[in-house]
Amino acid sequence: MGEVNPFRFWERPIETLDRRQWEALCDGCGQCCLHKVEDADTGDVYPTNVACKLLDLKTARCSSYTNRRSFVPDCLRLTARNTASLEWLPQTCAYRLRAAGEPLPEWHYLISGDREAVHRAGKSIVGRVVSETVAGPLEQHIVWPEGMEGWAIEADGDPWAVGEHEREDAPENWAKDRD
Repeated sequence: MGEVNPFRFWERPIETLDRRQWEALCDGCGQCCLHKVEDADTGDVYPTNVACKLLDLKTARCSSYTNRRSFVPDCLRLTARNTASLEWLPQTCAYRLRAAGEPLPEWHYLISGDREAVHRAGKSIVGRVVSETVAGPLEQHIVWPEGMEGWAIEADGDPWAVGEHEREDAPENWAKDRD
């Protein structure tokens, strides 16, 4: 009882996986390939909807995975050692789940047998992001945590400073300008 089926390698501790098994653990969501923005004052890291230039936005797969570090030197390699400490990994990330000893979700292709299930479950970046090649400033693409969506970033000064009053150039104030 409690033994791991040797054919279900993903149930083993991640430290025991070989390279092929480690790579196979990826669910293909593409979320780890999104740029993040760090608040210089607090150290808080916020996700954006801006993808690495190498990420194929239609498949959520890296277009040059083997050589990615030649094109993106700061591309972070996930390992059994660093996965548990990367708080920005999505809660649904297979690496994060397995590092915590949690099971893979039903939509994960190793469970469902369907590589497209991650997209149908709404866990991937497909149809939700833009490439860094067209995005512009990352601060304009922050995906705010629940409850912070309506916060405005002041146009001038510190991009992290949140105004305590309505912005004068907000669309709801446009009619006032015509009076």
